[in-house]
Amino acid sequence: MDKPLPDMPRKGRGAVSNMTGRFEPHRTIAIDDGWGVDPDYDVPPLRTTLTAEKTKRIITRNDSPDVPFERSINPYKGCEHGCVYCFARPTHAFLGLSPGLDFETRLFYKPDAAALLEKELRAPKYKCAVMAMGTNTDPYQPVERELKITRRILKVLAAHDHPVGIVTKSSTVVRDLDILGPMGRKGLAQVCVSLTTLDRGLARRLEPRCPTPARRLEAISALADAGVQTGVMAAPMIPVLNDPELEAILEAASEAGATIAGYVLLRLPLEIKDLFREWLEAHVPMKTKHVLNAIRDTRSGQMYVPKFGERMRGTGVYADLIKQRFDNACKSLGLNERRYDLRTDMFRPPPRKGEQMSLFS
Repeated sequence: MDKPLPDMPRKGRGAVSNMTGRFEPHRTIAIDDGWGVDPDYDVPPLRTTLTAEKTKRIITRNDSPDVPFERSINPYKGCEHGCVYCFARPTHAFLGLSPGLDFETRLFYKPDAAALLEKELRAPKYKCAVMAMGTNTDPYQPVERELKITRRILKVLAAHDHPVGIVTKSSTVVRDLDILGPMGRKGLAQVCVSLTTLDRGLARRLEPRCPTPARRLEAISALADAGVQTGVMAAPMIPVLNDPELEAILEAASEAGATIAGYVLLRLPLEIKDLFREWLEAHVPMKTKHVLNAIRDTRSGQMYVPKFGERMRGTGVYADLIKQRFDNACKSLGLNERRYDLRTDMFRPPPRKGEQMSLFS
């Protein structure tokens, strides 16, 4: 039987392999066909492809007790940032694609998102609640610079005085300060910037197409200076690999202007556990066993436990220590001392062109 060829890291990509999704009946592997391989041959870079997606609705609702929002908008499926640990990767299997390299190279976008949102906000029975963005894939991933779908969504929310909470790894969010600044000063916008590490080299391997940690800290400063309620998400905390940086991350974000903070322990559901193991073996082979054992220590001896109340924080001594360190650092830095709820009482659809404004609005 032919021996499968080993998967190798690709420049600018997070996943090492393009492992077959869990719903596919066959597994695809690469083998040496006997013709040999030129050692000087460079594998061509994987290009990103974009596919427009039609949808009837844009607002997604959930009732998970683990997340602080009830509704969200996801303009994109897949994410070019390439973070190997991304918990959204398994969703690509529903499309018949791989949660590996396909997830970060075969993207889907919703060109009608803003128009659909305006229609849903104008529905007679619509009741306002904070709209979350960045809950699945990043609304400010690289393709947003050209497509500007997130920007158009924010314009609709701003026109309706509708509150929005954003989580992003991208400094591109500052492009929209002309929208987010005024919303923030009204109490209608909150942005949390995800900061996994301050080590530029580790960041480049772990989340290859994200802005550098320094640029994300600059984004926190710009958001805070513009009047937006600004926070940092130290997420995910990966035992052994980046959790020693927890206090340094929170301190740097606080100095940049963040006033709120959160963290999430690394989650490895479904295909992600194998993708993450591949990444460890390719990039930090000497730490692989140590990291995996520490992860099991936080997950009752397993790689992942999908139990509500446990999946975000883990259990055991190691997980408890991370929580204590986070709480102590926040107290020392004054983070989370004042946290304002975004306003929902200002919401009202603007008049359409030609409509008369109400005397009592």
